[in-house]
Parts: sequence; C-alpha cells; structure tokens
Amino acid sequence: MDALRRVSAALAKAPAVLIGGGAGLSAAAGIDYSGEGFRRAFADYIARYGFSDLYSSGFYPFPTEEERWAYWARHIEYTVLARPAMPLYRRLLRLVDDKEYFVITTNVDAQFEKAGFARDCLFVVQGDYREMQCARACHQKVYSNIEAAQKILAAAHDLTIPSEYVPHCPVCGGKMEMHLRVDRYFIEDEAWHRAAQRYAAFLHTYGRGEIVLLEMGVGFNTPTIIRFPFEELTMADPQALLVRMNTEPAPPRLPIQARTVNIEAPIPEVVDALLAAKQENAAT
Repeated sequence: MDALRRVSAALAKAPAVLIGGGAGLSAAAGIDYSGEGFRRAFADYIARYGFSDLYSSGFYPFPTEEERWAYWARHIEYTVLARPAMPLYRRLLRLVDDKEYFVITTNVDAQFEKAGFARDCLFVVQGDYREMQCARACHQKVYSNIEAAQKILAAAHDLTIPSEYVPHCPVCGGKMEMHLRVDRYFIEDEAWHRAAQRYAAFLHTYGRGEIVLLEMGVGFNTPTIIRFPFEELTMADPQALLVRMNTEPAPPRLPIQARTVNIEAPIPEVVDALLAAKQENAAT
C-alpha cells in the first residue's frame, strides 16, 4: 500500500526515530486486558468483585489492605512476572535498531525494556508495574515490588493474605501504593527526571530534521503525553513524518495532514511489513 511504502522510505532515510507507545501497542502484542486471557486469570475476582477488565479493576476500593495486595500481586504476575518480551516488541526493536531512537511510553508493563530497548533511550512516564511507593509520597523514592509480590502470591488464600505480608512504607510506616500515576502523590524520582532530561536532549538533537515519529496504539486517555506533543513536533519540523498506527486514528488538531500517515491495519502486520521492507532494502 502507498502508506506503507511512504513510511518505509522515510524510515530508510531518517537518521532518528521517535516511538510513542500507548496501551494499544501492548494490546496488539497480546497482553489481554479484558478478553479471554483476563477472564481465565481473574475468574475468581470477576465472580467475587464483578471485575470487567484489568484497567478498571486497579481502581477497585478493596475493603482491606490484605485483599488489595493479594489482588495487586496477581496483577503483577499476570502483566510482568509471567510474561516474557512479546514478539511484537522484539520486532519493533529490529525495525529501529540501526537508527538513533528514543521511546516515550505511557505503558507500565516493562515490555520495551524486556525486548532489549536501551534503558537510556526510554522514558516511562506513568510508572512501572514492578515498583511501589509510599501512598502519600512522604519521601521521593520508589522500590521494587517483585520480591513482595512473589511472597504474597505464595501466601495468598481465598483472595486475601496474612497481614504480615502487606507492604508498608519504610520511612513513615504508612500504606504503600503501586508506582502508577493515579493521583497527585505519584513520585517522579531522580531516575524519572533523568529520563525526562534524556528525552529533551534527544529532541534537541534530532527534533529538527527528517525524523520519523511512530505513534503506536495511542488513544485519548492521556493525549498530552504523546499524541499532542507528537503533533506539535511535526508542526515545528517541516521534514518530520508522523506515522499514526491505530485502529481508529483521529485526524490531527494541527494543519499537518500532509505530513501525517494514518494506518488502520493491525500493528503487528504493519511492523512486519516495514521490517520486511527494511530487510529487502538491505539485501539489494
């Protein structure tokens, strides 16, 4: 198709690629937040609490901390512990690994890192399923929750856990929360700010030229993180190409239609086609 040929040609020519990864990318990779996989893994939670999907269940007002952390350990297991790098993310890396690249993502499932994307080239804006923090942000530090989750999974029974397995803030002794941006207490620690600075440095170096912006599975839940900034970057750079991969790509707010390519095909098919074109070009 003409759109894919245009994107393939732009990728071959571009010195740098900026990837914006949204929830639709992980869904396309096979992380099931509401379908059969979710229903199998959380059948007991669905029966007891009426959960409909993995996203909204994260906001459920559990009556006890023991029930809440039993749930989050299952959530962590489903999204991170039991899930290796998905093939789509590995193929995406192969598509851009010969370029200067950077990734900004609202996803919190660690798939970019698992697939081998360099950590110095990642800005994970909204947190990480593998981390927890003080619920009231009494200090600016986040902690790994992997060991705690594994212990909770082993101790869980009837969708709850013994009280001694509930995590507590090591400083104030209060509640711990997942390190996810859900309220004003979200911690932007030193690592978060260093990633933000690296993102700004990448834009300063490559944001004026034949850069390709791959916007993948980005919706309107948090458009100010990827969608709107990508449009503004394209508006500011006459040589940039914005590639919007989504089942329902909305038109840009700004007058950049001529430099925007909307692709409604499934993301795995698009990545495979672009990777095949790259390999074909390398062989000639």
